[in-house]
Amino acid sequence: MKYIPKIVFIIILSMICQSGCKPKHLVKHITYKNALVPVRICYPDFKDDMDINSLKVAIEQNLKYLNRLGPDTIFHYGADTFTCSQIKTAQELFLNMLMQDPDQDQFNEYIRKNFIVYRAIGQTKTGKTLFTGYFEPVLQARLNKNRIFKYPIYKKPDDLINIDLSPFGKQFRGKRIVAKIEGKKITPYYSRSQIDTLHVLDGKNLEIAWLKNSIDRFFLHIQGSGKLLLPENKTIQVGYAASNGLPYRSIGRYMFKKGYLTKEELSMQNIRKYISRYPETADSILNHNPSYVFFRILPNGPLGNINVPLTPGRSIALDSKLFPKGALGFISCKKPIIDSKDNIVRWEKFSRFVVNQDTGGAIKGAGRADIFWGSGKYARIVAGHLKHEGELYIMMMKGPQKKQ
Repeated sequence: MKYIPKIVFIIILSMICQSGCKPKHLVKHITYKNALVPVRICYPDFKDDMDINSLKVAIEQNLKYLNRLGPDTIFHYGADTFTCSQIKTAQELFLNMLMQDPDQDQFNEYIRKNFIVYRAIGQTKTGKTLFTGYFEPVLQARLNKNRIFKYPIYKKPDDLINIDLSPFGKQFRGKRIVAKIEGKKITPYYSRSQIDTLHVLDGKNLEIAWLKNSIDRFFLHIQGSGKLLLPENKTIQVGYAASNGLPYRSIGRYMFKKGYLTKEELSMQNIRKYISRYPETADSILNHNPSYVFFRILPNGPLGNINVPLTPGRSIALDSKLFPKGALGFISCKKPIIDSKDNIVRWEKFSRFVVNQDTGGAIKGAGRADIFWGSGKYARIVAGHLKHEGELYIMMMKGPQKKQ
C-alpha cells in the first residue's frame, strides 16, 4: 500500500465529511422515521458556549417530564425506538458525566463512545436547519378594560373542542381537528379576524387581561407566553392553553409580497415599526394569520409543551410530529453581538447542548427549530432577528434499540 501524505488524507477526509454528513438524496415525504439519521463519521465538536448549570437545570426539568410517564412509553428517534426508562437513564448518566467537569477531549470521546448521535435531515433544498428565536415578552396590562387598555387576551372557550380522528379509519390515524359544534354541524373554530375584528367572543367572560395595543397582543400569541405587569407591582404569568386550529401564516412574508418591507428589513422590530407608523394597515396585516392562541394563568413559567418551565438558551421548540419530546440535543448556529446602543454589530458562531421542550405553530418540518432566549433586551433582539441556518443533532445513549 502506497504511503498517503498527511495533507492528502486530510483533504479526502474533508470531502467525505462534506458529503457523508449530509443527506445524500432529497426525501419527498418526511416522517418521524426519516427525520433523523445516525451520524457515522464527522461528529460535531461538542463545545458548549453557556454555563453548565443552565444545562443541568434544563435536564433536571426534563427528568420531571419523563418521571410523569410510564417507563415503557415509546419514543421514536428516527427509525429507532426507545422506552422512557432508557431515555431517563441516558439523561441521568449524561448529567452525571457533566457534573464531573471533564475536559473537552474527554467529553467528546465520552459522547462518541456512549451515544448515538442523530442528525436532523433539515430542509429539503439545503439539508440545513433554519433556526429562529422566541422570548418571553413583559407587557403592561390591566384586569379591567379602559380607554387605554382595550385589547383582550382570552382563556380557552368552552365551545372549542379538539377531535381525534383516529377512530374514523387508518387514513386519519394520528390526525386531529379543532372545531365547534353549531346545531348538528361541526365547523372550524373562529379565525383571528372573527375574534379580533368582529368580536365574536365578546360577552362570554373569557378575558384574562387587557393590553395596550393589538401588536403586543399579536406577538404575545406568537411567543406563546408572557409576563403581564399590573398596577402596584403585581404580575401574572400567562401561557399557552389552546389554539383555534387554523393554519399559521407568516405576516412577514405577507408584508414582503405587499412591498411594505424588503426581505432584509423583515424582523419583529421592523414589523412593529411599520404597523405603528401605518395603523390603518394593522387589521389586514395581523388578520392575514388566522391562527389564534388562548391562554391560561400559570403559577410559574413560561412552560413548554411538555409542561415544564423553559430554560433560556437551552430549551428549543421542534415539530412534535417528527422529533421526540424531551430529547437531548446539540445545535450549532449563529447569535448576534450587540453594542451599547442595542445595535447588532456582527453574528458569531456558537454551539451548545439543548433539550426539546416545546413546539410552535410556525415550527413545522425537519428543518425548523426555535430557540427560547428568556426575557429582557437581548432576548427580544435575538428573537426578532435570528433567522440563520445551522445544524441540529439529537442524542441518545447506545443500547438495546430496535428498528421499526
